[in-house]
Amino acid sequence: MEERIVSRDYLKELRFPFYIMRCTHNTSNVPKMHSHDFVELVYVIKGEALHCFEGDVYPLKAGDVFIINPNENHTFEFSEGQEIEIVNCLFLPDLIHDACLRELGVDDSMDYFYVLPFLSPDERFHHRLKLSERETSAILQLLEYMMHEWDMKRTGYTTLIRLKLVELFIQLSRIYKDWVSSNRDDSKRRSNHLLVQRINGFLERHYDEKLCVTDLGEMFNISNRQLNRVFKQETGLTVVERVHHIRIEHAKQMLKESEEKVLHVAQKVGYDDPAFFSHLFRRYVGCSPGKFRGHGK
Repeated sequence: MEERIVSRDYLKELRFPFYIMRCTHNTSNVPKMHSHDFVELVYVIKGEALHCFEGDVYPLKAGDVFIINPNENHTFEFSEGQEIEIVNCLFLPDLIHDACLRELGVDDSMDYFYVLPFLSPDERFHHRLKLSERETSAILQLLEYMMHEWDMKRTGYTTLIRLKLVELFIQLSRIYKDWVSSNRDDSKRRSNHLLVQRINGFLERHYDEKLCVTDLGEMFNISNRQLNRVFKQETGLTVVERVHHIRIEHAKQMLKESEEKVLHVAQKVGYDDPAFFSHLFRRYVGCSPGKFRGHGK
């Protein structure tokens, strides 16, 4: 049975929603199938296991790095005698604000963070990052630094962890880009695919803000017409339809997990007009927000 883990179970510091730990899993302590409302970055230090993710199973080995998004179900499976040692890095997506990334000049070099988590499950894990020996050493060093700062909690530790987390994402982005370059067979197709995944990543992070195709076109240097055409071609949805889908999924989670009024839920996912929100909710879910909440309890 699926277990739901919420951020307050691990991310107890509201001003710094972060947690990092090194742990070992085997047949004696297999976690239940679970999901959570935070991002989980997993680095496999040693060992082997199977990763059960959203109904599929993938092999894991030392040097693998992957990200689990909020609301995705996963656990591990082990054969007798198998175990894995991993680093779990847990955080809320807004731990590092976009304004900070822009100020540091690294917002365009974060493809691993912005793109990989929003690829389809098959592509994400078939093409997961497998680090070389040199890359393994560099990534583990960053994670161990963050673990040390987290354990000691000396003055300024939150700032240092944020900086090291940005460095981690940049390093992983470089590895990801190298992989993309080495596997490029159809440059135009892959270019469009990458563009749509970058936009998807942006929409997932900013779904509660006012979004329009014109602003996205300017941001990603593409005309409105071309943006709509490429996005529809890649996803089967228009940009606006994708925004509605993301917002309604977040609204469903809020309705299940909180007592917030429907009006407030609508506002939190980006709708100022509660009537319009309710209309969309019925169209996408098949019932009103109130009825959905009642059935979910």
